[in-house]
Amino acid sequence: KMDAIIICVPTPLRKTKEPDISYILSASEAIARNKRRGQLIILESTTYPGTTEEIILPKLNGNGLEAGKDFFLAFSPERVDPGNPKYKTKDITKIVGGVTPECTELARLLYSQAIKEVIPVSSTRSAEMVKLLENTFRIVNIGLINEIALLCNKLGIDVWEIINAAKTKPFGFMPFYPGPGVGGHCIGIDPLYLSWKARSHGFETRFIDLASEINSYMPHYVVDKIIVILNEHKKSLKGSKILIIGVTYKKDINDIRESPALEIVNSLIEKEALVQCHDPLVSGFEIDGGKKISTVKLTKDTVSSNDLVVIITDHTDIDYKFIVDNAKLVFDTRNALKEFKNSKNIVRL
Repeated sequence: KMDAIIICVPTPLRKTKEPDISYILSASEAIARNKRRGQLIILESTTYPGTTEEIILPKLNGNGLEAGKDFFLAFSPERVDPGNPKYKTKDITKIVGGVTPECTELARLLYSQAIKEVIPVSSTRSAEMVKLLENTFRIVNIGLINEIALLCNKLGIDVWEIINAAKTKPFGFMPFYPGPGVGGHCIGIDPLYLSWKARSHGFETRFIDLASEINSYMPHYVVDKIIVILNEHKKSLKGSKILIIGVTYKKDINDIRESPALEIVNSLIEKEALVQCHDPLVSGFEIDGGKKISTVKLTKDTVSSNDLVVIITDHTDIDYKFIVDNAKLVFDTRNALKEFKNSKNIVRL
């Protein structure tokens, strides 16, 4: 019955770090069984270049129906930034690319009803590549600044001061910020789709792979840093009480998918630390082995009774002054405590 169908399904990674497009396949097969003449089908799920033409198009072709004449197929990457109130969907430029010019134009007309600007590109492959470039740009720059943060730590330099000074340059520099790792369903996953596709064409994406390696190392670095901080205060990790602040993969959302906090919490528990977690947007979560963790309220006793408070996700609604005033020690991986530079109980990433 629908005139237009937009496919927005997950595109995760398998344990082998290969693309899992099973949701796209399932959606395509369901549409193929029920499609009719004149329908517009658009894929929005982030995926490797060629998915629309190589996977979806063969499923939809057949029964005498031809793309661009009898039905229309296009790709348009989603560009929503969860938790960012600055940008509304209608204000974010949309990219569209069809398997034929007719498909591209129909997709453009559809999105133009709700979005201010729609930019057509030459093909579905180009549209698919646009999204991967956007996210790869981010992961590579995050990897760079994470490595700079590791170096600054060795050199005794404040990386946050360096970034704030560098960003005063009005051209040639875009600030990115270090952190405990990359999470979510896009940034840490999408570039690996591109790397996989590149390898199938005999090309190694060394730059992308190195950035992913550095970002994947950050949760391990955070745990190692926690051990160092505790040792400097004559405590071992085993048996120490640690309060994790924020478990979602980014601030001001309730999404914990691929959050570095999960790996950090799991590692600390494996090393026999006594871990509590606070997150105003999450009541509980699971770590490896299905172990369930319930979050706790942020009370004076909760903060003061722990040997170390570790800020992993810097939610806006957290009272950071309360934490600084009541914590024995705070390890800040997000520069959430930049206003408390003179507090002697703070260690920054």
